[in-house]
Amino acid sequence: MAGGQERILRGRIRSVQATKKITRAMELIAASRIVKAQQRVQAAVPYSEQITEVVRDLAAAGGSTDSPLLATRENIQTVCYVPISADRGLCGGYNAGVLRATEGEIKADVTAGRDYVIVPVGRKSESYFRFRGYKLDQAFNGFSDQPTYANAKEIGEHVVSLYASGAVDKVVLVYTRFISAGSQEVVLRPLVPLEREVISGGDGKPGTDGLSADYEFEPNPTAILETLIPRYIEARVYAALLNAAASEHAFRQRAMKSATDNAEELIKSLSRIMNRARQDAITTEIMEIVGGAEALSGGTKETRLIDLGTFADSDR
Repeated sequence: MAGGQERILRGRIRSVQATKKITRAMELIAASRIVKAQQRVQAAVPYSEQITEVVRDLAAAGGSTDSPLLATRENIQTVCYVPISADRGLCGGYNAGVLRATEGEIKADVTAGRDYVIVPVGRKSESYFRFRGYKLDQAFNGFSDQPTYANAKEIGEHVVSLYASGAVDKVVLVYTRFISAGSQEVVLRPLVPLEREVISGGDGKPGTDGLSADYEFEPNPTAILETLIPRYIEARVYAALLNAAASEHAFRQRAMKSATDNAEELIKSLSRIMNRARQDAITTEIMEIVGGAEALSGGTKETRLIDLGTFADSDR
C-alpha cells in the first residue's frame, strides 16, 4: 500500500515539475515581449500627439465640416462598445477587468433605456459576450499580442461606418492602459463623436500651452480636416491596441510567475508527503521484521536434562 502511494506521489511531482517548466518559459517570454510592446507604445505617442495637435489647430483656424463624426447627437439611443481583450488566456485578471467594465456600462445603459451593440476585439471578449447572449456586431481577433496599424484601420473604418449610418450614436473604447510593467488600468475612452477630442489633447487632457500654432493650411482647413479625421480615429484605435497588447504581456508575466512559485511550493509539499510516507513504510517493515523475529524466538522451547548422578544400592 505504501509503495503504491509513493509511486502516485512521484508521478504527481513529475507532472508538477513539467508544468513548472512551461510556466517558467511563458514567464520569460512574456517578460521579453513587455519591453518590445512598451517600445511600440512609446513610438506611437509622437504621431498620436502630433495628429491631435493638427486637428485641434485646424479647428481653431476655422476649419469646419459637415462630417457626422464631429456632430454630437443630443438624443443617444444606441451606444457601441469596443472592448479590447486577449485572444488567449493565462494572463491573470487582464480579460476580466475589461469584460466587467464593459458589462457594467451596458447594464447602466439598459437601466437608462438605451440600447447597445458590442464590437468585440479579441477571442476572449467575443466568446464571453456571445455565450451570455449580448448583442454583437462584427468581431475582430487574431492579433491581440502584436497588433498592426492595418488592424486599427479596419476597426476604425467599421465603427465609423456604424456611426455614420446612424446605427449607433456613440462609440466607446474599453481597454487596459499600460502605465508601467507593474501598473495598468482599465479605461473607457469615447472615440466617436470627436467634438470633445478636437478641443483637447489625445487622452482628453488640454494642451500644455493652450495656444494654437499659426499655420497656413492648403488648400484649406476644411478639406484637410475631412482627410485627417479618419486618420485621427485610426491613430486612437492603434494607440489603444498597443496599450492593450503591452498590458496583456505584463499581466501574463505576473500570472506565470505566480504559477511558477505555486508549482515550486506544491513540489516541496508533495516531496515532504512522499518522504513521510517512505519513512512510515520503512518503519512498518522494521516493525514487521522485529515482530517476526520475536515470534520465532518465543515459539521454540528448549528441553534441558539435569544430571542427578548415579544411585547406589545403599541409597535405595
